[in-house]
Amino acid sequence: MHSMRNGMLVFSLFLFWTARVSVSTSLLSPKGVNYEVAALMSIKGKMRDDNHVLDGWDINSVDPCTWNMVGCSPEGFVVSLEMVSVGLSGTLSPSIGNLSHLQTMLLQNNHLSGYIPAEIGKLSELQTLDLSANQFVGDIPSSLGYLTRLSYLRLSRNKLSGQIPKPVADLTGLTFLDLSFNNLSGPTPKILAKDYSVAGNSFLCSAVSAEICMGVPKPVNDSSPYRKVSNHHRWIVSIIIGVSCTFVVSVMILLCWVHWYRSRFLLMSYVQQDFEFDIGHLKRFTFRELQIATNNFSSKNILGQGGFGVVYKGYLPNRTVVAVKRLRDPNFTGEVQFQTEVEMIGLAVHRNLLRLYGFCMTTEERLLVYPYMPNGSVADRLRDTGQENPSLDWSKRIHIALGAARGLVYLHEQCNPKIIHRDVKAANILLDEYFEAVVGDFGLAKLLDRRESHVTTAVRGTVGHIAPEYLSTGQSSEKTDVFGFGILILELITGQKALAAGHGHHQKGMILDSVRALHQEKRLEVLVDRDLKKCFNAEELEKVVEVSLQCTESNPSLRPKMSEVLRILETIAGQSAHVEETQDRENQCEGRSFSFTRSLIEVHEESSFIIEAMELSGPR
Repeated sequence: MHSMRNGMLVFSLFLFWTARVSVSTSLLSPKGVNYEVAALMSIKGKMRDDNHVLDGWDINSVDPCTWNMVGCSPEGFVVSLEMVSVGLSGTLSPSIGNLSHLQTMLLQNNHLSGYIPAEIGKLSELQTLDLSANQFVGDIPSSLGYLTRLSYLRLSRNKLSGQIPKPVADLTGLTFLDLSFNNLSGPTPKILAKDYSVAGNSFLCSAVSAEICMGVPKPVNDSSPYRKVSNHHRWIVSIIIGVSCTFVVSVMILLCWVHWYRSRFLLMSYVQQDFEFDIGHLKRFTFRELQIATNNFSSKNILGQGGFGVVYKGYLPNRTVVAVKRLRDPNFTGEVQFQTEVEMIGLAVHRNLLRLYGFCMTTEERLLVYPYMPNGSVADRLRDTGQENPSLDWSKRIHIALGAARGLVYLHEQCNPKIIHRDVKAANILLDEYFEAVVGDFGLAKLLDRRESHVTTAVRGTVGHIAPEYLSTGQSSEKTDVFGFGILILELITGQKALAAGHGHHQKGMILDSVRALHQEKRLEVLVDRDLKKCFNAEELEKVVEVSLQCTESNPSLRPKMSEVLRILETIAGQSAHVEETQDRENQCEGRSFSFTRSLIEVHEESSFIIEAMELSGPR
């Protein structure tokens, strides 16, 4: 049996190698040059790499999948370039168009200049393109309109000029389009993206004709009878035309000013004093609309509640299901919280981050409208299991950890400026209809300047999830979130809260203390949630626990970055068995000899950590 299994393994490896060779061969030119390697080397050649992040890109390599910042499909095609905030300058080579399988290209927060190559329009499989916060100039290529699979396009904070190309405006598949803070001009076309922003382009205008918008009066036709009149008459006619154009333009300017003033007046009538901010592409709801959507905020529609307020399930007129967060104390903390959430979520757009549909502001109310997450929060699914809500299996828990990590990597390393969440926990990780993890509740997030960590006088968060340096000094950084993520992993493994309940009104036993002890004793199986019924991968358990212990090091400098954590988790997930093997493992898992006669906390009753259950996030 052992020799047969080895034979099957060798045969499988042979098939995999043959497939890779076949794909690699298909990428070779008649002279034996890999097209994708040649394209990447051309891209490298046009860039200036002062930080030497591209040193590993080697023309002699036959497999670019091993290169830094390059991601490949299982078949060996280059599908992603994630070169974010790495100090690259120079230009972007037109050879980018030769990476025909590229799906994701992230080049934001560098110093790239020159024109955006029109050859990007050849990347028919491209789904995500972010070139924001660079120094690109010239027009937006119309060829981007050919990218029918594109769902996310961000070109903000460059020096782009000219008009918004109609083919780009007509892209119906875009979830988000960001062209803000450039030098774009001319009339704004109708943009079909679900959400978009064109703020910060001083020369853009809308709702007027192209001639008036561009300040160009229509020339008199050569066949005009005015050519036959005398010079005196021509002079009079010119004055009349000039006065008429000036009058029309003045009227249009006056109307625009009245519209702007009226909008600003209405906004200020709802917002207290100094709380003005640009809400960009978000939809503004009336309070009456949200009353109707939630059946007058019926208690039957409550999805959850906490220090921030209450969340209700709602139905918009088009039958879209939403979650409406009604904030408490809107005149003080709620106002600041509201402004923070709107700004943070408006900046962060990612599959694993909770999007904001819109908002409502009145003199007494602040409400936020989110997409409804049908599978609730991770905390709900871990602790409120039943016949209708079965427990999350092991593979789902690993997938949830991966999704949450991707969302935090985006906040820390791909947003400009960076964002710290500051309350990472199972209750703030939501699950969509496909059990994809979505990081929610940015109410505690603060912008982080790249030059320094953020210091605050008020510690926000939840006891058991707060990093020790933040709790003691009030100083937070990305490593604060890394600590919270380490605790989240332990919640996923154990199904328990960070502070497991003792008797009465107190908490007994820090989950982290118990995990460290059991890791030293090599008895990690005791950790695993009983609801998994012994169905888990012991090797993966050991590796994931080691990741959580790295994330929860008491010294923040010893904790990895979230991007490093993500790479480790992706490696663990990539080494998992295939679906068929997973099914076989689940059939056999009842035969495991692991004992669950005692709970995690029962193992270490001597723990001296006693603390009242406490949420520090406060009203929002």
